[in-house]
Amino acid sequence: MKDFFKGFLAVMAKFLQKKALRQLLYLCLLGILAFTEFFILGLVRRTFVFYSIDSGTPVVEDRMVSQTGSRENDVAHYVEEALLGPVSLGSALLFPKGTRLESLLFRDGVIYANLSESAALPPLEGTDVFDGLYTLYGGIKRNFSFVKEVRLFIAGHEAYFEKFREIFAGIVDI
Repeated sequence: MKDFFKGFLAVMAKFLQKKALRQLLYLCLLGILAFTEFFILGLVRRTFVFYSIDSGTPVVEDRMVSQTGSRENDVAHYVEEALLGPVSLGSALLFPKGTRLESLLFRDGVIYANLSESAALPPLEGTDVFDGLYTLYGGIKRNFSFVKEVRLFIAGHEAYFEKFREIFAGIVDI
């Protein structure tokens, strides 16, 4: 057994003496570490849409967010991130500062999200209340394929139910 390890170590030493092969080994080790970190941390890419302060055009942000394993918690974490606002400086908030997610339930493919009453007010700069809710609705549907429908509430009252139903009546979910 000792002879096997001595032979193996001798072969590895010769292998590592060559610069190109050593760099390849380092690259492979780096790749393995990156995949290990990715799977241990459980990060997933989510997209967020905000609007430019100057022109009002949509600005898409990609963020790596932790995945909890619970669908309900993953959606709640996404909504809380959206309520915090954009990272880019030239983008506006969807809702006024201080808007909170009061509660979120996921039942039979439907998300019920209740936002605090400050969500009923338009933010200081940016979109109006309907556009903020519509953007949040679309973000949940886009990022979570298991969600069939989203019901948004402000202080316990359903927001724009009929208007959302009209908009999404003819759209087939992918």
